[in-house]
Amino acid sequence: MEPPCGRSFMQVLCEKYSPENFPYRRGPGAGVHVPAGPQVSPMKDRLNLPSILVLNNCGISYAGEENEIAAFCSHVSELDLSVNQLDSWQEVSKIVANVPQLQFLNLSSNPLYMSVLGRECAGSFSGVRKLVLNNCKVSWETVHTLLLELPYLEELFLCLNDYDTIVNSPVCFRSLKLLHITDNNLQEWSDICKLGMMFPCLHTLVLANNNILTIGESEESLSRLFPNLCSISLHKSGLSSWEDIEKLNAFPKLEEVRLLGIPLVEPYSTEERRKLMVARLPSVSKLNGSVVTEGEREDSERFFLRYYMNFPKEEVPLRYQELVTKYGKLEPLAEVDLRPQDHASVDIHYEEKIQTISVRLDKTVAEFKKQLKTLVQLSTNNMRLFYLAHEAPFGPEEMKFSTRALHSYNVQDGDKFYVEPKVK
Repeated sequence: MEPPCGRSFMQVLCEKYSPENFPYRRGPGAGVHVPAGPQVSPMKDRLNLPSILVLNNCGISYAGEENEIAAFCSHVSELDLSVNQLDSWQEVSKIVANVPQLQFLNLSSNPLYMSVLGRECAGSFSGVRKLVLNNCKVSWETVHTLLLELPYLEELFLCLNDYDTIVNSPVCFRSLKLLHITDNNLQEWSDICKLGMMFPCLHTLVLANNNILTIGESEESLSRLFPNLCSISLHKSGLSSWEDIEKLNAFPKLEEVRLLGIPLVEPYSTEERRKLMVARLPSVSKLNGSVVTEGEREDSERFFLRYYMNFPKEEVPLRYQELVTKYGKLEPLAEVDLRPQDHASVDIHYEEKIQTISVRLDKTVAEFKKQLKTLVQLSTNNMRLFYLAHEAPFGPEEMKFSTRALHSYNVQDGDKFYVEPKVK
């Protein structure tokens, strides 16, 4: 019989965790000593194996000697085999069956779609609680077979598998609490409902980067399908209606929502997006990763009321009346222009005359004198200019610095300037 092509799990394990490559560690998981004997004679008699093994991108294509795996991996609880060349569930099963304490298994980016998973092989995964199958392109039939044999599975990752639909199972899997199914081709909310039927105890559902266009389900149905859902991510979905956002209130235990990058919010400013979302989701305590404080919620709800107060009645959302009941009808906020004044109307006193003119405050003293030259019939070189603010306590101030801008004097409407000729 010809030896398998590629590298074995045990070969890579021995290379990576040999004393030369992985220094001996003290404490829990410090290393495994296997006495020399015929069954391990090709191997070193000591490997420094932690309880978490990372063997990603190592070219592994088959298991290797099972008795050696059992001897060295009896204490291992987490195993990362992502980005290898495992294309046979039977070879994966040989590895997993000999790691009795295994709780976390990452098989991402292995071509496992090339083989069929039988119930016997799937049985070796029975103790796994967290399973990552991203970019494996595994069929729903394979997923169902695994689920039937994993009674303790709590977290499942099925991202990047090109799913355009969900295939339902006649069996409910109540142990699953978290499902990541991002970066697929799901569009219909009816498929998401199938997830609710399969996983009725789901706490966290991550649907990011699926082009889900609408939440096409009644609120009663949503509460029934996802009674325990606490967190949902619809990041970069295709949602374009506020009605869809409001339907999220139907999930009775929902606390966290992620809704960045959806078409609905594109026309709004960053402030408007968050405040209009917060006001519509009264039970959500974390939005897009940030905690919603009580102060922010009140500010958002008041913003919401003022935002819609002048909309036609038929365009006002139902939430508006709920908030009117809570806060009453609010007055519009006073508009305060905080831009600096760029012109001022001032009085020019000269030769017992008074002339009111408008002056630009970005002018320098020298430029202002040029403006006054025709009015007061004095050359700029023969002109003394004094400034008297409206409530100046010390009388007029001579403006001696020709490059100083008028706004630096804080010139206001109604202030006075006095022009006198220089005494020769």
